[in-house]
Amino acid sequence: MMMSDTFAYQYAPKSFRVRIVWLPTLLRIVTFVLVVIVMARPQTYNSWGRRTVEGIDIMLAMDVSTSMLAEDLKPNRIEAAKSVASEFISGRPDDNIGLTIFAGEAFTQCPMTTDHASLISLLQNVRTDIAARGLIEDGTAIGMGLANAVGRLKDSKAKSKVVILLTDGSNNMGDISPLTAANIAKSFGIRVYTIAIGSKAMAPYPMQVGGTTQYVNLRADVDVETLQEIASIADGHFYRATNTEELKKIYGDIDKLEKTKMDVKKFSKRYDAYQPFALAALITMLLDVLLRLVVFRRIP
Repeated sequence: MMMSDTFAYQYAPKSFRVRIVWLPTLLRIVTFVLVVIVMARPQTYNSWGRRTVEGIDIMLAMDVSTSMLAEDLKPNRIEAAKSVASEFISGRPDDNIGLTIFAGEAFTQCPMTTDHASLISLLQNVRTDIAARGLIEDGTAIGMGLANAVGRLKDSKAKSKVVILLTDGSNNMGDISPLTAANIAKSFGIRVYTIAIGSKAMAPYPMQVGGTTQYVNLRADVDVETLQEIASIADGHFYRATNTEELKKIYGDIDKLEKTKMDVKKFSKRYDAYQPFALAALITMLLDVLLRLVVFRRIP
Protein backbone atom coordinates (compact mmCIF):
# COMPACT_ATOMS: atom_id res chain seq x y z
CA MET A 1 0.00 0.00 0.00
CA MET A 2 1.31 3.43 -0.94
CA MET A 3 1.06 6.45 1.45
CA SER A 4 1.91 10.09 0.77
CA ASP A 5 4.45 11.94 2.86
CA THR A 6 6.22 15.34 3.03
CA PHE A 7 9.72 13.99 2.44
CA ALA A 8 10.02 15.87 -0.82
CA TYR A 9 9.49 19.22 0.98
CA GLN A 10 12.01 18.84 3.78
CA TYR A 11 14.65 20.83 1.88
CA ALA A 12 12.23 23.28 0.34
CA PRO A 13 12.84 26.96 1.29
CA LYS A 14 10.77 28.08 4.32
CA SER A 15 8.69 31.22 4.22
CA PHE A 16 8.67 33.90 6.94
CA ARG A 17 5.26 32.69 8.19
CA VAL A 18 6.57 29.15 8.58
CA ARG A 19 9.62 30.35 10.52
CA ILE A 20 7.52 32.24 13.13
CA VAL A 21 4.57 29.89 13.35
CA TRP A 22 5.52 29.11 16.99
CA LEU A 23 5.55 32.76 18.05
CA PRO A 24 1.79 33.23 18.84
CA THR A 25 1.85 30.23 21.18
CA LEU A 26 4.91 31.60 22.97
CA LEU A 27 3.31 35.04 23.27
CA ARG A 28 0.18 33.49 24.77
CA ILE A 29 2.25 31.58 27.34
CA VAL A 30 4.23 34.71 28.26
CA THR A 31 0.99 36.71 28.60
CA PHE A 32 -0.45 34.09 30.95
CA VAL A 33 2.70 34.12 33.12
CA LEU A 34 2.68 37.93 33.30
CA VAL A 35 -1.01 38.02 34.25
CA VAL A 36 -0.33 35.57 37.09
CA ILE A 37 2.49 37.84 38.32
CA VAL A 38 0.19 40.89 38.19
CA MET A 39 -2.51 39.05 40.17
CA ALA A 40 0.12 38.13 42.77
CA ARG A 41 0.56 41.92 43.31
CA PRO A 42 4.35 42.11 43.67
CA GLN A 43 5.68 44.82 45.99
CA THR A 44 9.06 46.37 46.53
CA TYR A 45 10.69 47.94 49.58
CA ASN A 46 12.76 50.99 50.52
CA SER A 47 10.75 53.67 48.78
CA TRP A 48 11.91 57.17 49.69
CA GLY A 49 10.09 60.31 48.68
CA ARG A 50 10.60 64.00 49.33
CA ARG A 51 7.99 66.74 49.22
CA THR A 52 7.69 70.32 50.38
CA VAL A 53 4.79 71.23 52.66
CA GLU A 54 3.76 74.31 54.57
CA GLY A 55 3.15 73.95 58.29
CA ILE A 56 4.14 75.01 61.78
CA ASP A 57 5.92 73.33 64.67
CA ILE A 58 3.63 72.41 67.57
CA MET A 59 4.17 70.71 70.93
CA LEU A 60 1.17 69.46 72.89
CA ALA A 61 1.77 69.52 76.65
CA MET A 62 -0.86 67.37 78.36
CA ASP A 63 -1.56 66.96 82.07
CA VAL A 64 -1.82 63.26 83.04
CA SER A 65 -2.16 63.64 86.82
CA THR A 66 -4.72 61.41 88.54
CA SER A 67 -7.19 64.32 88.84
CA MET A 68 -7.67 64.02 85.07
CA LEU A 69 -9.91 61.01 85.83
CA ALA A 70 -12.67 63.35 87.05
CA GLU A 71 -15.83 62.79 85.04
CA ASP A 72 -17.22 66.28 84.58
CA LEU A 73 -16.17 65.90 80.93
CA LYS A 74 -17.32 62.67 79.28
CA PRO A 75 -16.15 60.00 79.69
CA ASN A 76 -13.52 61.79 81.81
CA ARG A 77 -11.09 64.66 81.47
CA ILE A 78 -8.14 62.66 80.16
CA GLU A 79 -10.16 60.86 77.49
CA ALA A 80 -11.82 64.10 76.42
CA ALA A 81 -8.41 65.79 76.20
CA LYS A 82 -7.00 62.88 74.15
CA SER A 83 -10.00 62.95 71.82
CA VAL A 84 -9.67 66.69 71.18
CA ALA A 85 -5.90 66.42 70.75
CA SER A 86 -6.32 63.55 68.23
CA GLU A 87 -8.84 65.59 66.28
CA PHE A 88 -6.47 68.54 66.30
CA ILE A 89 -3.56 66.42 65.04
CA SER A 90 -5.70 64.90 62.27
CA GLY A 91 -6.76 68.37 61.18
CA ARG A 92 -3.14 69.54 60.76
CA PRO A 93 -1.60 66.97 58.34
CA ASP A 94 1.33 69.18 57.31
CA ASP A 95 2.38 70.34 60.79
CA ASN A 96 5.34 69.05 62.76
CA ILE A 97 3.70 67.98 66.04
CA GLY A 98 5.06 66.41 69.23
CA LEU A 99 3.69 65.43 72.63
CA THR A 100 4.87 66.15 76.19
CA ILE A 101 3.03 64.66 79.17
CA PHE A 102 3.40 65.76 82.75
CA ALA A 103 2.13 65.14 86.27
CA GLY A 104 4.60 65.81 89.11
CA GLU A 105 7.34 65.39 86.47
CA ALA A 106 7.43 65.86 82.72
CA PHE A 107 8.84 63.91 79.79
CA THR A 108 8.48 63.76 76.01
CA GLN A 109 6.05 61.07 74.91
CA CYS A 110 6.73 61.75 71.22
CA PRO A 111 9.20 64.19 69.61
CA MET A 112 7.97 66.43 66.82
CA THR A 113 7.05 64.46 63.73
CA THR A 114 4.90 64.53 60.62
CA ASP A 115 4.13 60.83 61.13
CA HIS A 116 0.80 61.61 62.74
CA ALA A 117 -0.39 58.00 62.76
CA SER A 118 2.41 57.09 65.18
CA LEU A 119 1.83 60.25 67.20
CA ILE A 120 -1.88 59.54 67.62
CA SER A 121 -1.09 55.93 68.59
CA LEU A 122 1.28 57.15 71.33
CA LEU A 123 -1.31 59.70 72.43
CA GLN A 124 -4.01 57.05 72.75
CA ASN A 125 -1.69 55.00 74.97
CA VAL A 126 -1.35 57.85 77.46
CA ARG A 127 -2.81 56.91 80.86
CA THR A 128 -3.11 58.60 84.22
CA ASP A 129 -1.92 55.56 86.18
CA ILE A 130 1.75 56.19 85.42
CA ALA A 131 1.86 58.23 88.62
CA ALA A 132 -0.14 55.62 90.57
CA ARG A 133 2.31 52.95 89.44
CA GLY A 134 5.23 55.03 90.62
CA LEU A 135 6.70 55.69 87.17
CA ILE A 136 6.58 59.43 87.84
CA GLU A 137 5.53 61.51 90.80
CA ASP A 138 1.90 62.56 91.02
CA GLY A 139 1.00 66.22 91.13
CA THR A 140 0.86 69.04 88.60
CA ALA A 141 4.16 70.45 87.38
CA ILE A 142 2.90 72.95 84.81
CA GLY A 143 6.24 74.74 84.65
CA MET A 144 8.12 71.51 83.98
CA GLY A 145 5.65 70.41 81.31
CA LEU A 146 5.89 73.76 79.53
CA ALA A 147 9.69 73.85 79.83
CA ASN A 148 9.95 70.34 78.36
CA ALA A 149 7.83 71.37 75.36
CA VAL A 150 9.83 74.58 74.91
CA GLY A 151 13.04 72.54 74.95
CA ARG A 152 11.78 70.59 71.96
CA LEU A 153 10.88 73.76 70.03
CA LYS A 154 13.74 76.13 70.85
CA ASP A 155 16.02 74.93 68.02
CA SER A 156 13.24 74.80 65.42
CA LYS A 157 13.77 76.84 62.24
CA ALA A 158 10.03 77.28 61.68
CA LYS A 159 8.65 80.80 61.63
CA SER A 160 5.70 79.76 63.81
CA LYS A 161 6.29 77.71 66.97
CA VAL A 162 3.43 76.85 69.31
CA VAL A 163 2.86 75.05 72.61
CA ILE A 164 -0.68 73.98 73.52
CA LEU A 165 -0.84 73.35 77.26
CA LEU A 166 -3.78 71.35 78.67
CA THR A 167 -4.22 71.03 82.44
CA ASP A 168 -6.91 70.72 85.11
CA GLY A 169 -4.92 71.88 88.12
CA SER A 170 -2.55 74.41 89.60
CA ASN A 171 1.22 74.16 89.73
CA ASN A 172 2.32 72.32 92.90
CA MET A 173 5.43 70.42 91.78
CA GLY A 174 8.61 70.92 89.77
CA ASP A 175 11.76 72.99 89.83
CA ILE A 176 10.62 75.54 87.22
CA SER A 177 7.74 77.90 87.84
CA PRO A 178 5.08 78.28 85.10
CA LEU A 179 5.85 81.98 84.61
CA THR A 180 9.57 81.31 84.27
CA ALA A 181 8.82 78.69 81.63
CA ALA A 182 6.52 81.19 79.88
CA ASN A 183 9.28 83.80 79.75
CA ILE A 184 11.68 81.20 78.34
CA ALA A 185 9.10 80.38 75.65
CA LYS A 186 8.76 84.07 74.80
CA SER A 187 12.54 84.46 74.50
CA PHE A 188 12.54 81.76 71.80
CA GLY A 189 9.56 83.23 69.96
CA ILE A 190 7.22 80.42 71.00
CA ARG A 191 3.52 81.09 71.44
CA VAL A 192 1.71 79.31 74.25
CA TYR A 193 -2.00 78.47 74.19
CA THR A 194 -3.31 77.37 77.60
CA ILE A 195 -6.44 75.30 78.13
CA ALA A 196 -8.02 74.81 81.54
CA ILE A 197 -9.93 71.52 81.46
CA GLY A 198 -12.75 70.93 83.93
CA SER A 199 -16.00 72.44 85.09
CA LYS A 200 -16.18 75.36 87.50
CA ALA A 201 -18.32 73.37 89.93
CA MET A 202 -17.77 70.11 91.86
CA ALA A 203 -16.66 67.18 89.72
CA PRO A 204 -17.28 63.43 90.32
CA TYR A 205 -14.01 61.58 90.84
CA PRO A 206 -13.70 57.74 90.96
CA MET A 207 -11.83 56.23 93.91
CA GLN A 208 -10.95 52.58 94.45
CA VAL A 209 -12.18 51.45 97.88
CA GLY A 210 -11.98 47.79 98.82
CA GLY A 211 -11.97 46.57 95.24
CA THR A 212 -14.96 48.72 94.28
CA THR A 213 -15.23 52.12 92.65
CA GLN A 214 -16.83 54.88 94.67
CA TYR A 215 -17.31 58.48 93.61
CA VAL A 216 -16.46 61.58 95.58
CA ASN A 217 -16.99 65.17 94.55
CA LEU A 218 -13.86 67.25 94.03
CA ARG A 219 -13.77 70.99 93.67
CA ALA A 220 -12.06 72.33 90.56
CA ASP A 221 -8.49 73.37 91.35
CA VAL A 222 -7.54 75.10 88.09
CA ASP A 223 -5.23 78.07 88.49
CA VAL A 224 -6.95 80.20 85.86
CA GLU A 225 -4.95 83.33 86.67
CA THR A 226 -1.61 81.62 86.12
CA LEU A 227 -2.74 80.03 82.85
CA GLN A 228 -3.99 83.40 81.63
CA GLU A 229 -0.68 85.03 82.54
CA ILE A 230 1.29 82.29 80.76
CA ALA A 231 -0.73 82.88 77.60
CA SER A 232 -0.32 86.65 77.93
CA ILE A 233 3.45 86.47 78.41
CA ALA A 234 3.95 84.07 75.48
CA ASP A 235 1.62 85.91 73.06
CA GLY A 236 -0.97 83.13 73.10
CA HIS A 237 -4.57 82.75 74.25
CA PHE A 238 -6.30 81.18 77.23
CA TYR A 239 -9.33 78.86 76.91
CA ARG A 240 -11.62 77.36 79.54
CA ALA A 241 -12.71 73.92 78.36
CA THR A 242 -15.85 73.00 80.25
CA ASN A 243 -16.97 71.39 76.97
CA THR A 244 -15.56 70.80 73.53
CA GLU A 245 -16.81 74.09 72.10
CA GLU A 246 -14.03 76.10 73.73
CA LEU A 247 -11.45 73.67 72.36
CA LYS A 248 -12.64 74.25 68.80
CA LYS A 249 -11.54 77.88 69.06
CA ILE A 250 -7.95 76.66 69.03
CA TYR A 251 -8.27 75.54 65.43
CA GLY A 252 -9.22 78.99 64.24
CA ASP A 253 -6.31 80.62 66.04
CA ILE A 254 -3.75 78.06 64.88
CA ASP A 255 -4.94 78.34 61.26
CA LYS A 256 -4.22 82.08 61.35
CA LEU A 257 -0.59 81.53 62.24
CA GLU A 258 2.05 82.13 59.58
CA LYS A 259 3.09 78.91 57.93
CA THR A 260 6.62 77.96 56.93
CA LYS A 261 7.85 75.63 54.22
CA MET A 262 9.39 72.32 55.31
CA ASP A 263 11.11 69.61 53.30
CA VAL A 264 9.62 66.31 54.40
CA LYS A 265 11.43 63.06 53.63
CA LYS A 266 8.97 60.21 53.79
CA PHE A 267 9.87 56.54 53.96
CA SER A 268 7.51 53.81 52.87
CA LYS A 269 8.31 50.17 53.54
CA ARG A 270 6.67 48.92 50.38
CA TYR A 271 4.88 49.98 47.24
CA ASP A 272 3.16 48.13 44.39
CA ALA A 273 5.43 47.05 41.54
CA TYR A 274 2.97 45.22 39.27
CA GLN A 275 2.67 48.03 36.69
CA PRO A 276 5.64 46.97 34.46
CA PHE A 277 4.33 43.38 34.38
CA ALA A 278 0.83 44.59 33.49
CA LEU A 279 2.22 46.71 30.65
CA ALA A 280 4.30 43.80 29.35
CA ALA A 281 1.26 41.49 29.49
CA LEU A 282 -0.78 43.99 27.49
CA ILE A 283 1.94 44.27 24.84
CA THR A 284 2.38 40.50 24.44
CA MET A 285 -1.39 39.97 24.26
CA LEU A 286 -1.75 42.62 21.55
CA LEU A 287 1.14 41.09 19.57
CA ASP A 288 -0.49 37.66 19.82
CA VAL A 289 -3.83 39.01 18.59
CA LEU A 290 -2.13 40.99 15.81
CA LEU A 291 -0.19 37.99 14.54
CA ARG A 292 -3.25 35.74 14.55
CA LEU A 293 -5.45 38.28 12.75
CA VAL A 294 -2.90 39.52 10.19
CA VAL A 295 0.05 37.18 9.61
CA PHE A 296 -1.66 33.86 10.39
CA ARG A 297 -5.15 34.81 9.32
CA ARG A 298 -7.11 31.83 8.10
CA ILE A 299 -9.89 31.95 5.55
CA PRO A 300 -12.66 29.45 6.33
